[in-house]
Amino acid sequence: MKDNQQKNRWSVLLGAAFLMATSAIGPGFLTQTTVFTEQLLASFGFIILISILLDIGVQLNVWRIIAVSEKRAQDIANILLPGLGTLLAILIVIGGLAFNIANIGGAGLGVNVLFPGMSPIMGAVASAVIAIGIFLVKEAGKLMDKFTQILGFLMIALTLYVAFASSPPVGEAAYRTFVPEKIDMIAIVTLVGGTVGGYITFAGGHRLLEAGVTGRSALREVTNGAVSGILIASLMRIMLFLAALGVVSQGIQLNPDNPPASVFQLAAGNIGYKLFGLVMWAAAITSVVGSAYTSVSFIKTLHPVIKKYEKTIIVIFIILSTAVFAAIGKPVKLLILVGALNGFILPLSLGVMLLAAHKKSIIGDYRHPKWLTIFGIIILAVMAYMSVYTIMNITL
Repeated sequence: MKDNQQKNRWSVLLGAAFLMATSAIGPGFLTQTTVFTEQLLASFGFIILISILLDIGVQLNVWRIIAVSEKRAQDIANILLPGLGTLLAILIVIGGLAFNIANIGGAGLGVNVLFPGMSPIMGAVASAVIAIGIFLVKEAGKLMDKFTQILGFLMIALTLYVAFASSPPVGEAAYRTFVPEKIDMIAIVTLVGGTVGGYITFAGGHRLLEAGVTGRSALREVTNGAVSGILIASLMRIMLFLAALGVVSQGIQLNPDNPPASVFQLAAGNIGYKLFGLVMWAAAITSVVGSAYTSVSFIKTLHPVIKKYEKTIIVIFIILSTAVFAAIGKPVKLLILVGALNGFILPLSLGVMLLAAHKKSIIGDYRHPKWLTIFGIIILAVMAYMSVYTIMNITL
């Protein structure tokens, strides 16, 4: 019995890590990584390294406070200042909906690549039906965990194959990771915002809360899960970076209409192009699941009716995202911006967690590590500054 409980607990932790990671790995993630690699070449490795450090600092602060307080982020915010949690929830849901429109579009594109006879809109509708089906089954949480784990492993494996096929200059990439030729603040904000901004950083934390992995006794597991989620997403980013670098370092120009598809096709031919379709679909559909689940988890405690009809509201969220995509088409220009815009929510959500970490009415006699608090404050200040810089300099 004890072995089964430990196995189930490990499955939940791994599921939470993959939910967070696959929520981050969406169409925007693929596009951002490829575009910035083409712009910065091997120096993009430095941007990835800095973003990983910032991501871990954010994730550890957020997940630990959620676990210790045994409360959702919006409830924590409302305790700090009545109405703040409602504002945070609204921002998260709006950001999640914007992400989901792009995610649904990405799923449709992936299906179109795999099955050229199906239009992106038909592919999007079919993908939405699959995502809805996951939430309608009795044990939706367990199915969601397995679904994200399997597709997460698949994405990394396929991208690793393409990375090998493109023969990237690994030595130069490793060197420039620590000695970059150029640094781009917009790229850092976009990567951090796309990995732990908006709803994404709360995806795994809220999943653990729902599964009962909470309290001070679970902190070691929560910490491991938080770091694992970042490392999984970062592994995918590194593989894609190397794949793109192998192509662009040969002087080949990527198709500006679909840069990540270019990488897969140029590195591995028509097989690579089909692999891109599969990776794009897997990245998009898992992000649809993560976005819908986490966005609704932010409003479910605001009113009893929302909690009662949680699954129905998740379904409506997915249907609404699909309907908007079908009406306006894929918002290509927003794929880079959406990560950066999500980064603007990060200083607010991280600030809430850092304040909560030192409020006894929320965390009791738990003492948040000083180094984590200091690290969190530095990240908050850096991200706030870089977000302002980004909004003043980014263009469509």
